[in-house]
Amino acid sequence: MRLSPNNFGAVAGFVLLAGFAMGHHAISVEFDPGQQLTFEGVVTKVEWSNPHVYFYADVKDRDGKSANWAFEAAGPNQLARLGWNRNSLKIGDRVIVGACPARGGAHIASARSVVAADGRKMRAGSPFDGGPKP
Repeated sequence: MRLSPNNFGAVAGFVLLAGFAMGHHAISVEFDPGQQLTFEGVVTKVEWSNPHVYFYADVKDRDGKSANWAFEAAGPNQLARLGWNRNSLKIGDRVIVGACPARGGAHIASARSVVAADGRKMRAGSPFDGGPKP
């Protein structure tokens, strides 16, 4: 079978899009799933967007020094299936986050679970990304 230039372009486009769709990474690429830490802090920002929801919190270390940490959660669709919505976390909320820190020491972590100030326990990681289960 011979493909016309138009059909070849369409087929090539579908193959390229399929590659992007399958290109999502496991958390072990950027984060250390063998090291799950607990962070306590106050939410400073929430970004509800694809491909991951990010929220930020001011977290104090053992010495009392504060740092703003970025927490990567699953995508909006997955979080909605887990019971989240855009109002699940708000600026000023106190949270406890179970998360795997980034490799290399940056203040970013893959959130696996979140306990809100009212005691609600929410899963934050995708069950399909290869990370530890909360």
